[in-house]
Amino acid sequence: QVQLVESGGGLVQPGGSLRLSCAASRSISRIYVMGWYRQAPGKQRELVADIMSGGKTNYADSAKGRFTISSDNTKTTVSLQMNSLKPEDTAVYYCSVQTLVGFNYWGQGTQVTVSS
Repeated sequence: QVQLVESGGGLVQPGGSLRLSCAASRSISRIYVMGWYRQAPGKQRELVADIMSGGKTNYADSAKGRFTISSDNTKTTVSLQMNSLKPEDTAVYYCSVQTLVGFNYWGQGTQVTVSS
């Protein structure tokens, strides 16, 4: 069983930066897409950004220009650099890995709180 472990969350002031990282417990074969989602209290989980195995990236409108997703398929890690953070970015952030054969792995989530 593959486990995804996120790190890097925490409390940051508005305008600050955080870098989230997600590492798999073992190598995952035939990766289709790796991504970051978030869920704020009382809201549905939403996509923040994802990156295809070929390197193509996709961002939610709220993340464009502020967040950067990157991955290292060899090590099965995916990171999310978040700059210019806003209070509305406060949420639990989850990493996700989807494979070409239909497996979808999720991390346990890491809390990001943007507050002064």
